[in-house]
Amino acid sequence: MVDRQPYTFDRVIRILFGVVSVVGLFYLVYILRGALLPFLVAWIVAYMLNPLVVYNKRVFKLKGRVVAITLAFLEVLITISLLCVLFLPSIIDEIAHMRELLSEYVYNSSSIPFVPQAVHDFIRDNINFSELSGLLSREQWLSIIEESFSGAWGFITGSVGEIINIVSWLVVLLYIVFILLDYDRILCGFQRMIPQKYRPMLVSIGNDIEESMNRYFRGQALVAGLVGILFSIGFLIVGLPLAIVLGLFIGVLNMVPYLQLIGIIPTILLCLVSASDTGTNFWLLFGACILVFIIVQIIEDVFIVPRVMGKVTGLNPAIILLSLSIWGTLLGFVGMIIALPLTTLCLSYYQRYVIGADSVEPPDSPTDTSVSEEVQE
Repeated sequence: MVDRQPYTFDRVIRILFGVVSVVGLFYLVYILRGALLPFLVAWIVAYMLNPLVVYNKRVFKLKGRVVAITLAFLEVLITISLLCVLFLPSIIDEIAHMRELLSEYVYNSSSIPFVPQAVHDFIRDNINFSELSGLLSREQWLSIIEESFSGAWGFITGSVGEIINIVSWLVVLLYIVFILLDYDRILCGFQRMIPQKYRPMLVSIGNDIEESMNRYFRGQALVAGLVGILFSIGFLIVGLPLAIVLGLFIGVLNMVPYLQLIGIIPTILLCLVSASDTGTNFWLLFGACILVFIIVQIIEDVFIVPRVMGKVTGLNPAIILLSLSIWGTLLGFVGMIIALPLTTLCLSYYQRYVIGADSVEPPDSPTDTSVSEEVQE
């Protein structure tokens, strides 16, 4: 039995002092949350850009990080511009076409074969298609642009609130640049702040978490992007309205396991509206969309995931759903994205440190597999 130290006056004072210090630290963070938020946002962005900076420095054989950081910003800007040039015109055309379909569906009383009229009545009564149509109109987008220009004019005329907002964004940008310049030094500085007694264990755990998150998140982001492109192509082939928008939306949902199934709901509504306007058989169009779901899922499971993510997590589907619920409740949508690597990591540490099962093989996880060379670069 472990001998417990007696609660002397000196020990009680130290415990109280420690509790007061922790509470005071949290209160200080709460007071300074407005000043700390730009730094936290900048740190997240810098964390995501740092691999690109390291890649530029290695490929172009640069000595300093200034040129590599500049190249990283230019590459991100060029990538976003190319995506806008390639997809934005098609998205605008699809939105305009969808607005016409919605307008026709609101006033179209014809029924679709094998679809009860009560279904149409329920949809028309519970969904405000006029408001949706207004959101998709060019006038609505023009009003948003006018509001943006009015905000810029408010900044020009000396609005204090607008000036503070602009300065905040500039501070975030400066934070990003300065963090990227001394990224490794800052990490070493954070490690030195940990007491020497706990530093090896905490640094080891932090490195494991970072490695797990890097491999899983980057690999899953690539998988989600490829899946979104495949869905967009498939929906374009079958002639579904808003094909690119819906495909990319399902790709984003694919960041969370099983969440892409939510995309079936807007798919049904789009099939219903398209069939009502064009006279296409609803069930044929819906069946073609379901076929797209099945084909993309097969391509994802057979070709994309094994080559990008390596082995599957090895977790039971019930455990996966439970981990998604727990981490989603704690951390929101971000928690659902990082639920699987955190769960596999917690199980591994539980087996290693709690029950001491060194001989028990932990479940296969992204921490045990390596992402392909293209993903790491």
